[in-house]
Amino acid sequence: MKTIMTGNEAVARGAYEGGTVFASAYPGTPSTEILENIVAYKEDIYCEWAPNEKVALEAAIGASVAGVRSMAAMKHVGVNVAADPLFTFAYTGVTGGCVLVSADDPGMHSSQNEQDNRNYAAAARVLMLEPSDSQEAKDFMKLGLELSEQFDTPVLLRMTTRVCHSKGLVELGDRVNMPVIPYEKKIKKFVATPANGKVMRKNMVQRLKDMEDYANTTPINQPEYNGTEIGVITSGVSYQYAREVFGEEASYLKLGMTFPVPMDLLREFAGKVKTVYVIEEMDPYLENHLKMAGIACIGKEVIPEYDELNPDIVRQAVFGKEAQGIQAGKEAVVRPPTLCAGCPHRGFFYALSKKKKVMITGDIGCYTLGSAPPLSAIDTCFCMGGSISSGHGAAQALKKAGNEDLRVVSVIGDSTFFHSGINSLMDAVYNKGCNTTVILDNRITGMTGHQENPGTGYTLMGESAVEVDIPKLCQAIGVKDENLYIVNPNKLNEVSKVLDEAMAKDEPTVVITRWPCILKKFSPQDKEEFDLSPKKCAIDQEKCRKCRMCVGVGCPAIHSGERVEIDPATCTGCTVCKQVCPFQAIEEV
Repeated sequence: MKTIMTGNEAVARGAYEGGTVFASAYPGTPSTEILENIVAYKEDIYCEWAPNEKVALEAAIGASVAGVRSMAAMKHVGVNVAADPLFTFAYTGVTGGCVLVSADDPGMHSSQNEQDNRNYAAAARVLMLEPSDSQEAKDFMKLGLELSEQFDTPVLLRMTTRVCHSKGLVELGDRVNMPVIPYEKKIKKFVATPANGKVMRKNMVQRLKDMEDYANTTPINQPEYNGTEIGVITSGVSYQYAREVFGEEASYLKLGMTFPVPMDLLREFAGKVKTVYVIEEMDPYLENHLKMAGIACIGKEVIPEYDELNPDIVRQAVFGKEAQGIQAGKEAVVRPPTLCAGCPHRGFFYALSKKKKVMITGDIGCYTLGSAPPLSAIDTCFCMGGSISSGHGAAQALKKAGNEDLRVVSVIGDSTFFHSGINSLMDAVYNKGCNTTVILDNRITGMTGHQENPGTGYTLMGESAVEVDIPKLCQAIGVKDENLYIVNPNKLNEVSKVLDEAMAKDEPTVVITRWPCILKKFSPQDKEEFDLSPKKCAIDQEKCRKCRMCVGVGCPAIHSGERVEIDPATCTGCTVCKQVCPFQAIEEV
């Protein structure tokens, strides 16, 4: 049976067919839908959202050691968080097969950097597979579980945004129910002390040789010979682009397994063609291996080394031919991303933006859009959980420099706080910091599409769960009761007053804004705690003086032309605009 699937759906199906028993992930674009689709197989696969990527991989490692096939999934920057256990897991090896799915984001569509995680496979010395379409995403997931057990190694399945989100025909198969491998105490294998690690490191040398031998002969690394003038070496989605550009005239070496790199196969292929092109996105990963081996090739001399590729870019780079596209009659209108109409973060950021002498350290989430005009209420953003710790460092530096009049506010979401913000707040409290931390609790993991987290009261599989009490957690860390505030972010005067009080103190303070994401499916807990009855706002045009103060809140439901109007189809009645109108021209209807 064949069906159309995205790459992420196909990975989930491959995990099911390959006999996976345990799956864990932290949501992050473009990987999120993998676990969201695995939950459809929850009768056979236990699956969960972990608080962060490190925990997700560690849980998958534990399941592997216990004797079952397991997997963890994350976006590319998540592997930075999970790198600690990954590098040691590469030493110890597995019991049940274990696959780490890394979804890279060439072009930074939804990411803060554009790293190429193929480099992780080489650095950690783990086997790597790179699918180029949905069928291969499913097949390589299954193969990865098998190769993990065959070579006693974790496997990195490297996806990219276009493979994750594009759709293709996938032939479905039956599930292989693998017997659980009986647990045995293996201290020398799984206890990574220096004495044991030295033996593991020595064993890794032979493992790498065995894996490279396999890479030179595996069917997923087979050449396709057409002509002898041009040979193209490529992997992943870049193969699709190369095929479209070079056509049937060129020969191809499409690599599905790219670490260890099959050097014998590369030499053989290069020896049969006159000119070798290496078509790959981002880093010159394959190109560097070729050139280090003395194999002449053309790569980043012509192919861009940043951003994602497409056939037009490759064609222009190699042949100098521009695409003959349809020219639009009008200049395209660019619509910048913005906080949604009714977003609970808007009121908070509006109130914060009015404060003077404030440095605002931000974090990763949809609330990062608070940095955009007209709010412009975030000054920095580096990584998950980094707002509190970087804010603590900034506040201490300003204090040391005698510039205590410049206060520091650190902004972080609820899911991101659980991810790695807890340790950062602990740092600020333990080291007697003086920044104000604001936890924007919108009751869900908003940015990646409403995934459950430890604060929502539900698991990925829909079961009721313990709901982490953020205020009590902050108190347990050491935040004093009088330094802890809870506020409705839609009430501007209350937010402003609380911020003034919190920022005036020379010790760690925490403000928690509580209001659910306006787009989420409201839980019974949400309905019990908040007044979520439908509301709308409208402008009385006779009272409106066109001062456009309401436009300054940045709500997409407010349209500003010859006159200012509120779109009733998108307005949610949060009343932030009503509160800023100096002429009482906005009313609830």
